[in-house]
Amino acid sequence: MTLLAPRPLPRVTPSSRPVLTAVVVVIGVFALLPLAALLLDAAFQPAMAGGLGLGFDGGEQIRGTLVLVLGEGVCGAVLGTAIGWLTAACRFPGRRWLRIAQLLPLAFPAYLLAASLIDWGSSHGLRIHGMGWAVLLLSLANYTYVFLLSTESFSITGGQLLEASRSLGVGPWQAFRRVALPIALPAIGAGVALSAMEVVNELGAVRLLGVPSLSAGILDRWQVEGDPRGAALLSLIALAIVVLLVAAERSLRQRSRRWNLGHANAVAQAYVLSGWRALLAQLVAALPPLLALAIPLVWVAEGWRNLLLEPLAEQLTLAGRSLALALLATLLTAVAALLLSIIRRWSPQLVVRQLSFLAGMGYAVPGSVMALGLMLIGGPWALSPLLLLIWGYGVRFMAVSKQGLDAGLERIPPSIDESATSLGCSWTQVLRRVHLPLLRGPVLVGALMVFVDVVKELPLTLSLRPFDFDTLAVRVFQYASDERVGAAMAPALVIMALGVVASLALIPTLESRD
Repeated sequence: MTLLAPRPLPRVTPSSRPVLTAVVVVIGVFALLPLAALLLDAAFQPAMAGGLGLGFDGGEQIRGTLVLVLGEGVCGAVLGTAIGWLTAACRFPGRRWLRIAQLLPLAFPAYLLAASLIDWGSSHGLRIHGMGWAVLLLSLANYTYVFLLSTESFSITGGQLLEASRSLGVGPWQAFRRVALPIALPAIGAGVALSAMEVVNELGAVRLLGVPSLSAGILDRWQVEGDPRGAALLSLIALAIVVLLVAAERSLRQRSRRWNLGHANAVAQAYVLSGWRALLAQLVAALPPLLALAIPLVWVAEGWRNLLLEPLAEQLTLAGRSLALALLATLLTAVAALLLSIIRRWSPQLVVRQLSFLAGMGYAVPGSVMALGLMLIGGPWALSPLLLLIWGYGVRFMAVSKQGLDAGLERIPPSIDESATSLGCSWTQVLRRVHLPLLRGPVLVGALMVFVDVVKELPLTLSLRPFDFDTLAVRVFQYASDERVGAAMAPALVIMALGVVASLALIPTLESRD
């Protein structure tokens, strides 16, 4: 009797493989082309022209960005780690709801918080301006990245070690400092790197608060000073910072996987808090989401009469444009991400794996950098600004959709694919009849996240939109810049409502870690 070796994951037929590889290459080229154009323009043409300088305030913009990254990183790490530990390893009244509430800050972009607070402060004699306020608001808007990764680490890793430390009489604080924190440091660092990418991309909040940054400097050099090559140089510096952050995030994620010891003892090692300790835990966990929610809501409550002064037709036009752009970008992004994920699963070729990975890196690229790269392509070819805008949305947010699809495919055993192909199904039939039904949840959640991110996106939209083609995000920023923040209330409410819906969609993912 001959023993047969287990068959590997079914592959596509040789005749289909070139077609699928070509699909991945096309998507990868479209994703990488803006950055390639930017690198070529900044590296070769300026060298032939005698070089470039940073400009009068380029150094200040670099320093401002680094200070923002450092300040937000420290504040976000402290907030996200503390709340992640309290809601994962401790039990106190209201813990479950406070854990869910940490998703609320994702609904409110930093520029909306800044506009709300500036208008509220001006009506109460308080000047909201400068680096300190920028660090505070950016931390409030982005600490959730650290919370999500740290609470996952505290929930599913190190349970046995914490149980052993508790049996030796080690209290919650010592267990956190000496056991849980060292184990969770890679995950915390990855969360800090992700939030720092958002800081580098931020445009609206830093402009409104008067803080110099690379994102704002790129647009100034490009659109105000008419120096696209100088803007390209600043873009390369921003890209260098982002590359370091991406490398750190990936390295720290890999290190955090080594400590996965299971979570069978998660309930047993939980620390029950009562009295003043429970009250303090509730305060720490409730304050950041409460502030993120209260800042815009108090602003709306005090100035709701401004809503009645704005023409309804204009608001409907803004909403229609934003929703149409978001819907089209979501559809294209979801299709491209699904193709990349499925073809990567079925094709063993190195070029497919590498291009699939690189195509998902656009989320780390600041919107102003992406916009400049697209303009360098679209200018000589006279491409439509709307086409460039959709292109930019697809490249920048493909990772948002692809990440959930990759995780969903990893949970589908290869034996299911093997069983389907053994029954005579082609790879397209396996995709239609097996993968798509099982991936319905990740596809819908990813599409919703892309939709809301497109509606909230400011740097890319502000840079590439056609003349007199404003969206909700652009109008909020323009009104706030013109000190007409009250007029921005209606578009801001639409953005907030969509953001809350997207945050609610993440609740099952968060609770699955509990």
